[in-house]
Amino acid sequence: MPTVEIDGQVYTYDDDRHDKLLQFCLDHDIELPHFCYHPSMSIPANCRQCLVQVGTPERDRATGELVTDEEGNPNIQFMPGMQTSCTIGLQDGMVVKTHRTSDAVREAQKDTLEFLLINHPLDCPICDQAGHCPLQIQAYKYGPEGSRFEFRKVHKPKRVKLGPRVTLDAERCINCTRCTRFTDEISESGQLTINNRGVRNYPITAPGEDFDEAYSMNTIDLCPVGALTASDFRFKARIWEMSSSPSIVTTNATGANCEYWVRDNKVLRITPRQNMEVNEYWLPDEDRLVYDRFNDDRPEGPQVRSNGQLVNANWTQAYAKAAALLGPVDGDRIQFVGSAYATVEDNYLLTQLAEHLGADTPVYMPHIEPGAGDDWLITDDKTPNAQGCERLGIREADMQMLRTRIQNGEIDVLYVLEDDPVASELCALADLEDVDVILHYYNTTNETLPAVDVALPAAMVVETVGTYVNQDGRAQRVRPAKAIQGVNRTLMMEMGTSREDEHGTPFDRWHNESHRINCKPSWEILPQIADRVGLDLDYAKGPQAIMNEVQSALDAFEGATYDAMGLQGVALEDAEAGEPA
Repeated sequence: MPTVEIDGQVYTYDDDRHDKLLQFCLDHDIELPHFCYHPSMSIPANCRQCLVQVGTPERDRATGELVTDEEGNPNIQFMPGMQTSCTIGLQDGMVVKTHRTSDAVREAQKDTLEFLLINHPLDCPICDQAGHCPLQIQAYKYGPEGSRFEFRKVHKPKRVKLGPRVTLDAERCINCTRCTRFTDEISESGQLTINNRGVRNYPITAPGEDFDEAYSMNTIDLCPVGALTASDFRFKARIWEMSSSPSIVTTNATGANCEYWVRDNKVLRITPRQNMEVNEYWLPDEDRLVYDRFNDDRPEGPQVRSNGQLVNANWTQAYAKAAALLGPVDGDRIQFVGSAYATVEDNYLLTQLAEHLGADTPVYMPHIEPGAGDDWLITDDKTPNAQGCERLGIREADMQMLRTRIQNGEIDVLYVLEDDPVASELCALADLEDVDVILHYYNTTNETLPAVDVALPAAMVVETVGTYVNQDGRAQRVRPAKAIQGVNRTLMMEMGTSREDEHGTPFDRWHNESHRINCKPSWEILPQIADRVGLDLDYAKGPQAIMNEVQSALDAFEGATYDAMGLQGVALEDAEAGEPA
């Protein structure tokens, strides 16, 4: 196999691959500083930060034989100038010297950083990028210890709202052109361009135009400095004050991978997490802007209806009331409604409860917005787990038929898992006057709440453990990013210890105990209700044990264990959904 020598270490590579040297180094955990390079976009070699010395073994021009030194080692002919590793391709026998083995490369990198910092504002203390800024990090690692320039810096526009979601500080821009290349090559909106020349250039929109494309906030992630920032996140928190948790977004059926960033138990932002099989490096703006619903309008605990009014109750009372409503009723007069928002584990337990009570297999309500998708990461289906429901044998509800059954008085108990029948136009509030409703719900804005007899606050995706299956049949698991009241052992173990946003005591002025929501995962609620109607759904190891049973019992989930899913998920076979193994 062909080989390349980097800093005295020999590596082999596949001759069929045509990697650039920089990408090869990054893939092999060899750090080379860079700013403008991104593996999904064209390579302009703007920043010159990834310079290396490159040579090849010298050959005799007459014979073609290798020329060796006195010790028999090949004589290496290095190119007269340093090369940008982002643009040079691998070549068999290539010898590379990075800053680790070359004084010249070290000095070149230091000089490049000095040039980049000539007009860069010294505002790290107030910059949102501080702490995770590539320019800041590389200046410390590879740059000069101080500045030799003591004249007035070039001033450019500041606090420019490029659009509704992105704010520009042009003085910080280092002209890497990542943002403009993204709009030209990836999103193809063409909404950004470079204005002016030399030290006065910066990215901007055309006059009178807004940077309002559906993927605009990806430029914030791409920006290697603090030039582009999120308008809604500016000055809210520092990177070292927050914890990040790997998970997926649940805004639509793509199941894009993300990081949830939390401080004082509130989700403050959502950023993309690389998964080349799902969303690559990107995340739509609509997936990022839903963080408020994890914090706002959350319930303060379970409620039960007493004397016509919903009143606060403890969990034991709520479980008892739900069981009392279900127990005496014939199964054919109970309607269970699963949810394409809920995890596979939650929906599976619901099917077990329905079967025990003699009810029909649960159905789920569709949430399709025709024309909303873009054939990329945004889908018409606004739920994350419709595939998971289908594979469990939970089918899409015939909304008209179900509405008719409710209106004709054929249903005595409606059990709804993490959805909103009224907002989904399954029925009106008036249709539920003579129906006992048990509801697992996320927010107090749920339009079905006025008709509910037992209201059970359910943990959201940032507070639970579980599995979702995206539209392509990829099973992915989620992990809790924030704590809830009465957190159980499973959630505690998944969240881990020593988090950056470690929760304080009521005496800490920065700490707010109300940010812990009194809710529970549905996989904890359902076994409690089931136990009171004579069904044992006790899974000692929580959702992991549930998923082990699901993947063993149903061909459609074969292999979807927590270990197999890991952080990247696992592709499921196209087995017949809902068929027992």
